[in-house]
Amino acid sequence: MTRRILLSGATILSMDPAVGDLPRGDILVADGKIVAIAPRIEAEDAERVDAAGRIAVPGFVNAHMHSWQTGLRGLAADWTLLEYFRWVHAGLATLFRPEDIGIATLVGALGQIDAGTTTLVDWCHNNPTPAHTDAAVEALAESGIRAAFFHGSPKPDPKPGEPHFSEVPHPRAEVERLLRGRFAGDDGLLTLGLAILGPHYATMEVARADFRLARELGVVASMHQGGGAAKTPGGWEKLIAEGLVGRGINIVHGNDLPDDLLGQLVDLGVSFSVTPENEMTQGHGFPITGRLLARGVAPSLGVDLESVLAGDMMGVARVALGMQRALDNADSRQRTGAIPPTSTVSVRQALSWVTIEGARMLGLDHRIGSLAPGKQADITLIDARALHLQPLHDPAAAVVMQAGRGDVEAVMVAGRFVKRDGRLLAGGLDDELERLAASGTRIVEELRRRQQAA
Repeated sequence: MTRRILLSGATILSMDPAVGDLPRGDILVADGKIVAIAPRIEAEDAERVDAAGRIAVPGFVNAHMHSWQTGLRGLAADWTLLEYFRWVHAGLATLFRPEDIGIATLVGALGQIDAGTTTLVDWCHNNPTPAHTDAAVEALAESGIRAAFFHGSPKPDPKPGEPHFSEVPHPRAEVERLLRGRFAGDDGLLTLGLAILGPHYATMEVARADFRLARELGVVASMHQGGGAAKTPGGWEKLIAEGLVGRGINIVHGNDLPDDLLGQLVDLGVSFSVTPENEMTQGHGFPITGRLLARGVAPSLGVDLESVLAGDMMGVARVALGMQRALDNADSRQRTGAIPPTSTVSVRQALSWVTIEGARMLGLDHRIGSLAPGKQADITLIDARALHLQPLHDPAAAVVMQAGRGDVEAVMVAGRFVKRDGRLLAGGLDDELERLAASGTRIVEELRRRQQAA
């Protein structure tokens, strides 16, 4: 008999226009999917989970994070982007073994689940060998999270006789190997994308080849945009002229894009992933959230670097919302001498950036990102009975403005609980944290030894 689970009595924020919000409602789950959502559902054969006093939201989508840096948590908190390039990509990253990638990715993914994230876009760009890549993929599978593994490439300083990383096309053979393995189907928890260099970090020849590869294989191509001078000035204009830019292209950051080019990219269907706190911390510039909203589109949001900052998506949404309101308020004062008559961006919009907009960026909004019958049962329950969340006047405001990872009581991925009663269900966490600490310590100490010997 199919196992059915009934989440009963929750305050439901579906993020689906047809379903709407329910101040008190039930969610019936079976075969990994949502079967029904209603004020009351009779299902005597289902396991009943009392969700009264909880807020049920779509599982959060973290649209951009480098999980391989979990073992370096906090190490880069004071570094600008230039220092990060020097000490991480050209230094620490070169010392990672496959087992370091594996444990960092596993604990990073579990940390995301703990904070209510059900879908992680793992932008893995420290995989010099297939063994490194496989360690990351297997860790994501072990964690139980839904993940889009964006396969990237390392960025070390070249050794004598080696080409610069900007001159190296994305490895077709490695991507095809992955598509024959864990990513052979498109209906599981793991999907594949490409974390390519793009015209900002690659030669024109490499950018062109990578865009064509992604289109040929039918996968999302994501790239960083910004952080110093472009490797290929005018590269976007050339790619647009060649018809290579459109849906399936994802730009991360984009702070330095001029308005006319940003407008062209939006019109072509390019998606954008903003990592607001890290962009402001490391010197990328102000997030482009408002510039996108002005053009009728919305961003997805990501954590980016746990080597710099915290990894919960409620905090990311709060920072994105607060920063855009601050920019809009400052603009109003400059233009009119007064504060805007009303808020320019709502908390519900911010909640959409970490749910349905993240799903839309991945092309998975038909499966995840909102709560509706037929969709995957990726559900996060937030305990709204806490002192700091009472009284509950506006559930969306509570989630975005007041809640934190400690309020995440339960997380379900594809109808399976991966966190329940405030605890992760993964076993062996103490051992895994010891492995993570040993990995991070070894890498940092090895870099220091090399620096001292140089």
